[in-house]
Amino acid sequence: MIYYKSEQDIEAIRLSAQILGKAHGEVAKLIEPGATTKALDKRATEFIFDHKASPSFLNYKVSGRAFPAALCISVNDVVVHGIPSDYVLREGDIISVDCGVYFNGFHSDSAYTYPIGQVKPEVTALLKATKESLCLGIEQVRQGNRIGDIGAAIQQHTEKLGFGVVRELVGHGLGKNLHEEPQVPNHGKKGNGPLIRNGLVIAIEPMINLGRKEVFQAKDGWTIKTKDGKPSAHFEHTVAVVNGYAEILTTFKYIEEVLSIA
Repeated sequence: MIYYKSEQDIEAIRLSAQILGKAHGEVAKLIEPGATTKALDKRATEFIFDHKASPSFLNYKVSGRAFPAALCISVNDVVVHGIPSDYVLREGDIISVDCGVYFNGFHSDSAYTYPIGQVKPEVTALLKATKESLCLGIEQVRQGNRIGDIGAAIQQHTEKLGFGVVRELVGHGLGKNLHEEPQVPNHGKKGNGPLIRNGLVIAIEPMINLGRKEVFQAKDGWTIKTKDGKPSAHFEHTVAVVNGYAEILTTFKYIEEVLSIA
Protein backbone atom coordinates (compact mmCIF):
# COMPACT_ATOMS: atom_id res chain seq x y z
CA MET A 1 0.00 0.00 0.00
CA ILE A 2 1.22 3.50 -0.85
CA TYR A 3 0.80 6.02 1.97
CA TYR A 4 0.08 9.43 0.48
CA LYS A 5 1.15 12.35 2.66
CA SER A 6 -0.80 15.39 3.79
CA GLU A 7 0.58 18.93 3.56
CA GLN A 8 1.46 18.67 7.26
CA ASP A 9 3.28 15.39 6.70
CA ILE A 10 5.29 16.87 3.84
CA GLU A 11 6.20 19.87 5.96
CA ALA A 12 7.47 17.50 8.68
CA ILE A 13 9.60 15.64 6.12
CA ARG A 14 10.87 18.99 4.83
CA LEU A 15 12.07 19.88 8.35
CA SER A 16 13.74 16.49 8.71
CA ALA A 17 15.40 17.05 5.34
CA GLN A 18 16.83 20.40 6.43
CA ILE A 19 18.66 18.72 9.32
CA LEU A 20 19.81 16.02 6.91
CA GLY A 21 21.15 18.56 4.41
CA LYS A 22 23.14 20.33 7.11
CA ALA A 23 24.49 17.03 8.42
CA HIS A 24 25.73 16.24 4.90
CA GLY A 25 27.43 19.64 4.84
CA GLU A 26 29.24 18.89 8.11
CA VAL A 27 30.46 15.58 6.72
CA ALA A 28 31.58 17.24 3.47
CA LYS A 29 33.97 19.46 5.46
CA LEU A 30 35.91 16.36 6.56
CA ILE A 31 36.16 14.53 3.25
CA GLU A 32 39.79 14.58 2.12
CA PRO A 33 42.75 12.23 1.77
CA GLY A 34 43.74 10.91 5.20
CA ALA A 35 40.25 10.96 6.72
CA THR A 36 38.74 7.71 7.96
CA THR A 37 35.19 6.79 7.05
CA LYS A 38 34.55 6.17 10.76
CA ALA A 39 35.38 9.83 11.51
CA LEU A 40 32.79 10.96 8.98
CA ASP A 41 30.17 8.77 10.63
CA LYS A 42 31.05 10.13 14.08
CA ARG A 43 30.52 13.72 12.93
CA ALA A 44 27.17 12.93 11.30
CA THR A 45 25.95 11.07 14.38
CA GLU A 46 26.89 13.95 16.70
CA PHE A 47 25.29 16.57 14.47
CA ILE A 48 22.00 14.71 14.06
CA PHE A 49 21.60 14.00 17.78
CA ASP A 50 22.59 17.60 18.62
CA HIS A 51 19.61 18.73 16.53
CA LYS A 52 17.15 16.59 18.51
CA ALA A 53 16.82 14.10 15.65
CA SER A 54 17.91 10.49 15.18
CA PRO A 55 19.97 8.79 12.44
CA SER A 56 17.52 6.69 10.41
CA PHE A 57 20.08 4.03 9.56
CA LEU A 58 21.57 3.48 13.03
CA ASN A 59 20.34 0.09 14.30
CA TYR A 60 18.03 -0.30 11.28
CA LYS A 61 17.22 -3.99 11.14
CA VAL A 62 17.03 -6.33 8.17
CA SER A 63 16.59 -10.07 8.77
CA GLY A 64 17.55 -9.58 12.40
CA ARG A 65 20.79 -7.72 11.60
CA ALA A 66 21.13 -4.12 12.85
CA PHE A 67 23.11 -1.59 10.80
CA PRO A 68 25.85 -0.26 13.11
CA ALA A 69 26.21 3.35 11.91
CA ALA A 70 24.46 6.60 10.98
CA LEU A 71 26.01 6.70 7.52
CA CYS A 72 26.30 4.19 4.75
CA ILE A 73 29.73 4.99 3.33
CA SER A 74 30.56 3.27 0.07
CA VAL A 75 34.05 3.61 -1.42
CA ASN A 76 35.04 2.84 -5.02
CA ASP A 77 33.52 -0.53 -6.02
CA VAL A 78 31.08 -0.50 -3.08
CA VAL A 79 27.69 0.41 -4.52
CA VAL A 80 25.74 1.03 -1.29
CA HIS A 81 25.44 0.00 2.37
CA GLY A 82 29.15 0.23 3.14
CA ILE A 83 29.91 0.19 6.89
CA PRO A 84 32.12 3.01 8.25
CA SER A 85 35.52 1.74 9.35
CA ASP A 86 39.17 2.66 9.84
CA TYR A 87 39.61 2.83 6.06
CA VAL A 88 41.68 5.90 5.18
CA LEU A 89 40.54 7.87 2.14
CA ARG A 90 43.13 8.21 -0.61
CA GLU A 91 43.62 10.45 -3.63
CA GLY A 92 41.68 8.96 -6.53
CA ASP A 93 38.97 7.29 -4.43
CA ILE A 94 35.29 8.07 -4.78
CA ILE A 95 32.99 7.91 -1.76
CA SER A 96 29.21 7.78 -1.53
CA VAL A 97 27.76 9.18 1.70
CA ASP A 98 24.17 8.06 2.28
CA CYS A 99 22.32 9.40 5.31
CA GLY A 100 18.81 9.41 6.74
CA VAL A 101 17.29 11.54 9.48
CA TYR A 102 14.25 10.80 11.66
CA PHE A 103 12.69 13.94 13.12
CA ASN A 104 9.25 14.56 14.61
CA GLY A 105 7.97 11.22 13.36
CA PHE A 106 9.21 11.36 9.75
CA HIS A 107 12.25 10.19 7.80
CA SER A 108 14.27 11.88 5.05
CA ASP A 109 16.99 10.24 2.98
CA SER A 110 19.69 11.47 0.58
CA ALA A 111 23.12 10.53 -0.80
CA TYR A 112 26.02 12.22 -2.58
CA THR A 113 29.16 10.78 -4.20
CA TYR A 114 32.44 12.70 -3.87
CA PRO A 115 35.71 12.42 -5.76
CA ILE A 116 38.75 12.46 -3.49
CA GLY A 117 41.24 14.76 -5.19
CA GLN A 118 41.93 13.92 -8.82
CA VAL A 119 40.09 10.90 -10.19
CA LYS A 120 40.26 9.24 -13.59
CA PRO A 121 38.34 11.00 -16.39
CA GLU A 122 35.99 8.05 -16.84
CA VAL A 123 35.13 8.21 -13.12
CA THR A 124 34.43 11.94 -13.38
CA ALA A 125 32.10 11.11 -16.29
CA LEU A 126 30.36 8.47 -14.16
CA LEU A 127 29.72 10.93 -11.33
CA LYS A 128 28.41 13.55 -13.73
CA ALA A 129 26.09 11.14 -15.53
CA THR A 130 24.71 9.67 -12.29
CA LYS A 131 23.90 13.09 -10.85
CA GLU A 132 22.35 14.15 -14.16
CA SER A 133 20.23 10.99 -14.19
CA LEU A 134 18.87 11.86 -10.74
CA CYS A 135 17.72 15.23 -12.10
CA LEU A 136 16.18 13.59 -15.16
CA GLY A 137 14.34 11.10 -12.97
CA ILE A 138 12.99 13.89 -10.79
CA GLU A 139 11.70 15.69 -13.90
CA GLN A 140 9.37 12.73 -14.45
CA VAL A 141 7.77 13.12 -11.02
CA ARG A 142 4.48 14.80 -11.81
CA GLN A 143 0.85 13.92 -11.40
CA GLY A 144 -0.37 11.61 -14.15
CA ASN A 145 3.01 10.04 -14.89
CA ARG A 146 3.97 6.60 -13.61
CA ILE A 147 6.85 5.29 -11.54
CA GLY A 148 8.27 3.53 -14.61
CA ASP A 149 8.81 6.93 -16.25
CA ILE A 150 11.40 7.74 -13.58
CA GLY A 151 13.45 4.58 -14.12
CA ALA A 152 13.17 4.86 -17.91
CA ALA A 153 14.69 8.37 -17.83
CA ILE A 154 17.56 7.27 -15.56
CA GLN A 155 18.28 4.13 -17.58
CA GLN A 156 18.18 5.85 -20.96
CA HIS A 157 20.61 8.58 -19.92
CA THR A 158 23.19 6.36 -18.23
CA GLU A 159 23.13 3.33 -20.52
CA LYS A 160 23.59 5.43 -23.65
CA LEU A 161 26.88 6.56 -22.08
CA GLY A 162 27.96 2.95 -21.54
CA PHE A 163 27.35 2.68 -17.78
CA GLY A 164 25.63 -0.18 -15.93
CA VAL A 165 22.34 0.39 -14.09
CA VAL A 166 22.03 -1.71 -10.93
CA ARG A 167 18.84 -3.78 -10.99
CA GLU A 168 18.75 -5.39 -7.54
CA LEU A 169 18.52 -2.13 -5.57
CA VAL A 170 15.83 0.52 -5.89
CA GLY A 171 14.56 3.81 -4.54
CA HIS A 172 11.51 3.76 -2.30
CA GLY A 173 8.65 5.55 -0.67
CA LEU A 174 9.31 6.99 2.79
CA GLY A 175 7.56 8.88 5.56
CA LYS A 176 6.82 7.48 9.00
CA ASN A 177 8.81 4.45 7.86
CA LEU A 178 12.22 4.63 6.22
CA HIS A 179 11.17 2.21 3.49
CA GLU A 180 7.62 2.25 2.15
CA GLU A 181 5.87 1.45 -1.09
CA PRO A 182 6.30 2.09 -3.94
CA GLN A 183 9.63 0.71 -5.04
CA VAL A 184 11.34 3.10 -7.46
CA PRO A 185 13.65 1.19 -9.85
CA ASN A 186 16.36 2.96 -11.83
CA HIS A 187 15.33 1.12 -14.99
CA GLY A 188 12.03 0.40 -16.65
CA LYS A 189 9.53 1.35 -19.32
CA LYS A 190 7.62 4.59 -19.69
CA GLY A 191 3.98 4.23 -18.77
CA ASN A 192 4.52 1.28 -16.41
CA GLY A 193 4.11 1.12 -12.65
CA PRO A 194 1.99 2.92 -10.06
CA LEU A 195 0.38 6.23 -10.98
CA ILE A 196 2.06 9.33 -9.55
CA ARG A 197 -0.32 11.62 -7.66
CA ASN A 198 -0.27 14.43 -5.11
CA GLY A 199 1.06 13.44 -1.70
CA LEU A 200 3.48 10.82 -2.99
CA VAL A 201 6.88 11.03 -1.26
CA ILE A 202 9.73 8.94 -2.68
CA ALA A 203 13.50 8.65 -2.49
CA ILE A 204 14.97 8.52 -5.99
CA GLU A 205 18.50 7.10 -5.95
CA PRO A 206 20.30 6.08 -9.12
CA MET A 207 23.08 3.56 -8.44
CA ILE A 208 25.21 3.46 -11.57
CA ASN A 209 28.32 1.37 -12.27
CA LEU A 210 31.31 2.29 -14.40
CA GLY A 211 31.31 -1.24 -15.76
CA ARG A 212 28.73 -4.03 -15.71
CA LYS A 213 25.42 -3.78 -13.87
CA GLU A 214 25.92 -6.94 -11.79
CA VAL A 215 26.53 -6.70 -8.03
CA PHE A 216 26.98 -9.02 -5.05
CA GLN A 217 26.59 -8.83 -1.27
CA ALA A 218 29.70 -9.13 0.90
CA LYS A 219 29.95 -11.55 3.82
CA ASP A 220 29.05 -8.82 6.35
CA GLY A 221 25.45 -9.05 5.12
CA TRP A 222 25.28 -5.35 4.24
CA THR A 223 27.94 -4.18 1.79
CA ILE A 224 26.94 -4.36 -1.90
CA LYS A 225 29.83 -4.35 -4.41
CA THR A 226 30.22 -4.42 -8.17
CA LYS A 227 31.03 -7.87 -9.54
CA ASP A 228 33.68 -6.54 -11.89
CA GLY A 229 35.41 -4.45 -9.20
CA LYS A 230 34.84 -1.17 -11.04
CA PRO A 231 33.61 1.99 -9.26
CA SER A 232 29.95 2.83 -8.66
CA ALA A 233 28.24 6.18 -8.03
CA HIS A 234 25.10 6.99 -6.04
CA PHE A 235 23.08 10.20 -5.72
CA GLU A 236 19.73 10.48 -3.93
CA HIS A 237 17.01 13.01 -3.14
CA THR A 238 13.73 12.77 -1.25
CA VAL A 239 10.99 14.18 -3.48
CA ALA A 240 7.30 15.00 -2.87
CA VAL A 241 4.49 15.59 -5.35
CA VAL A 242 2.98 18.98 -4.45
CA ASN A 243 0.34 20.68 -6.61
CA GLY A 244 1.00 18.13 -9.32
CA TYR A 245 4.77 18.58 -9.57
CA ALA A 246 7.99 17.47 -7.91
CA GLU A 247 9.34 19.33 -4.92
CA ILE A 248 12.82 18.26 -3.82
CA LEU A 249 12.69 18.12 -0.02
CA THR A 250 16.35 17.25 0.58
CA THR A 251 19.17 19.52 -0.49
CA PHE A 252 22.77 19.39 -1.72
CA LYS A 253 23.17 23.11 -0.93
CA TYR A 254 25.36 22.64 2.13
CA ILE A 255 27.53 20.03 0.44
CA GLU A 256 28.08 22.19 -2.62
CA GLU A 257 28.89 25.26 -0.55
CA VAL A 258 31.76 23.26 0.98
CA LEU A 259 32.82 22.01 -2.45
CA SER A 260 32.43 25.53 -3.95
CA ILE A 261 30.10 24.27 -6.65
CA ALA A 262 28.02 27.10 -8.10
